[in-house]
Amino acid sequence: MLDTTSIAALAPGRGAIITGGANGIGLATARQLATFGMRVCIVDRDGNELKRAREDLANIARGRTADVLAQEADVSLPADLERVADEAFERFNDIGFLMNNAAAFEGGDAFSDLDAWRRILEVNVLGVLNGVQCIGRKMIDRGKPGFIVNTGSKQGITSPPGNTAYNVSKSAVKALTEGLAHTLRNLSNCHISAHLLIVENRPALSRWHPDYKEAFDAFMEAPRPRTKGQAI
Repeated sequence: MLDTTSIAALAPGRGAIITGGANGIGLATARQLATFGMRVCIVDRDGNELKRAREDLANIARGRTADVLAQEADVSLPADLERVADEAFERFNDIGFLMNNAAAFEGGDAFSDLDAWRRILEVNVLGVLNGVQCIGRKMIDRGKPGFIVNTGSKQGITSPPGNTAYNVSKSAVKALTEGLAHTLRNLSNCHISAHLLIVENRPALSRWHPDYKEAFDAFMEAPRPRTKGQAI
């Protein structure tokens, strides 16, 4: 059951921004928020996927085309996310939910190509940081309740052998989210909280899967930290 913070952050009519929102858990989350009556902005690099996802969300929004915004952007570029923030706030006037979900997966071990390492860190780490700084800061300034959700991975905790670059990037997302949660709790008059989302058994599918919805539902029902000093 949703607590009062969740209800305020996810109230009908409020806006949401989801990076990596054209497929997978990003699209599943966008679909769920649209069913709540929220206005949703999905962000992705793939224009074709964005178009299909936008049509899908418009159907859920029952023809309220103004409640669905699709933005093609590269999260590793601050200017792109500044543009997304401007467009979303102009359209929706209010953002109560930010999900930094866009990710790159092709990395490798410690001796792998440096360009692959650079790209995975730019997207998975700097992409999250750019979302926090370009969009999250504007959410804080509005003074309303809201969530910032960063998509992590169990590989950022267990660090299995193989894709070391991905493990490193998701370990950094975990540390970034924990630090952000502490910062937000200690900001005066701030009603935004930060959360790390980990899907334990991510299906090997590119599109929406029921397990993604279950993960989102579990997140929504988890207890919320309410006082300074509590863990996320």
